[in-house]
Amino acid sequence: MIISFLGHACISIEIGQYNILVDPFITANEKTKDLVDIDALNPNYILVTHAHQDHILDVEAIARRTGATIVSNYEIAMYYQAKGFTVHPMNHGGSWNFDFGKVKYTNAIHTSSFPDGTYGGQPGGFIIHAMDKTLYIAGDTALSMDMQLIPMQYSLDLAILPIGDNFTMGVEDAILAADFLGCTEILGYHYDTFGYIEINHAHAIEKFQVGGKTLHLLDIGAKLEV
Repeated sequence: MIISFLGHACISIEIGQYNILVDPFITANEKTKDLVDIDALNPNYILVTHAHQDHILDVEAIARRTGATIVSNYEIAMYYQAKGFTVHPMNHGGSWNFDFGKVKYTNAIHTSSFPDGTYGGQPGGFIIHAMDKTLYIAGDTALSMDMQLIPMQYSLDLAILPIGDNFTMGVEDAILAADFLGCTEILGYHYDTFGYIEINHAHAIEKFQVGGKTLHLLDIGAKLEV
């Protein structure tokens, strides 16, 4: 797997011939709009953790152009299906074998509604197992004891965790989450985009090091191979 960080909570995942895009929020993100061209993104699938604008803003434009299948909880999937998009609905605890690998939809503690006020179901995260690698995308979430269930079934190669605090876990809780997950390789996301979630990078990296873990903070467009 090759992970590209596209700002905020948006990542692109290359798995062989397939491309998976997660939570695209690019064109209104001041940190990414001049660095990432959404017309250059060609995902086969778009995974959506929840319905907040900073996670779904560019879903329709990208899916309309590429024909990508939108994968999310039932409510979000039906919202997009009603607009004519191809979808695959999931719900918490469920898994599905896609052509690129296996995906499980996991619990997240957060809220979920579309910008127009439409209910967006319950928020979640994703575990992706493909090419003998396992990736956990937490989505927007608080620290949760449910995370301790994940290493009972999966040995994670990388966990992607929110670290910006205020709306999600902060650095300290993310370190505890990494302990719960039994994972020492962490990609931080959902930080710096807005004033509420700005972090001290050096301090965050040091805190993870003290906890025996590696925190990766990628520049926009940078890649990490798993």
